[in-house]
Amino acid sequence: MWNPDHYFKHLYDRVTPSEKFQASSQEEWLNWNERLRPRFVELLGGYPAKIPELGPELLESVDCGTYTRERIQIQTYPDLYMPVYVLIPKEREEQAGAIIACHGHGYGSKDIVGLTIEGEEKTGHKGYQKDFAVELVNKGYIVVAPELLGFGDRKLSGEKQDANSCHSLSTSLLAMGQTMAGYRVFEALRCVDYLLTRDDIDAARIGCMGISGGGLVCSFAAAIDNRITAAVVSGYANTFQASILSIHHCIDNYVPGLSLVAEMPDLIGLIAPRPLLIESGKDDPIFPVHATMEAYEQIRCIYQILEAEERLTLDLFEGTHEISGKVAYDWFERVWA
Repeated sequence: MWNPDHYFKHLYDRVTPSEKFQASSQEEWLNWNERLRPRFVELLGGYPAKIPELGPELLESVDCGTYTRERIQIQTYPDLYMPVYVLIPKEREEQAGAIIACHGHGYGSKDIVGLTIEGEEKTGHKGYQKDFAVELVNKGYIVVAPELLGFGDRKLSGEKQDANSCHSLSTSLLAMGQTMAGYRVFEALRCVDYLLTRDDIDAARIGCMGISGGGLVCSFAAAIDNRITAAVVSGYANTFQASILSIHHCIDNYVPGLSLVAEMPDLIGLIAPRPLLIESGKDDPIFPVHATMEAYEQIRCIYQILEAEERLTLDLFEGTHEISGKVAYDWFERVWA
């Protein structure tokens, strides 16, 4: 009788998010969008007071046959630097489309560009992320794959042997009124800044694709920045109630006070009317399919009001928590045509 299960279930049920989508016209949608977006940015921790120069620096360049794999360094926050893989197809348009590829939990950006944790070329199983950055560059897109904060080469020096530094960094940021989600999202937007410095990029065709925690980064970044013109969210679109509030997840998923303002479908709905593809495995154990369908239907209502339902796509595939790509890899070309 003393367990808190019943209490916490009803605690959540009693909350009606202040910006739950309830618009019935395009004018009401616009007012909702203009209220929720800045509030969302504020909850994530806001933008830094001073945004430094990117200062891109080439670290390496490797010929990979059909494409060149570069690694660069950019400055994201003052005195904070991020390594980024840049995959450049050898056969491409003069001004190509570009995609920001956001990895999920694992050993970082190496995993999605076809490298092992030691930086060697993969020869075995590709893992749940299936080298999706390589798949995209082979479709003719310039792909940037940032090393998200807390993974791979961006773990704390005292945690080099740990899988990641998510817990330590997230708790430190929370104590300072910031969030790991906010840092990762802003750093993804710095990748947009970088792409716009290149003369081989079509600014009207900058997309993002992310899996799991990278799906959070991709969807949140696209939600708050219209420069991202198309998004593929894989293994993430759901409801907070059915996923991160019901099933054990990394602390980097949590944003204080967010559930008082919006549910996940509301936030992903900020991407509308831009093209959005939701990709989800039917047997995903941590983002359950019934809540993915619930989220999709709520997001679809937003696209319907904007008369843009044809820009919303669902790929519900036979699989678990993993990239599919069956629809996604050709989808960008179709929506950007």
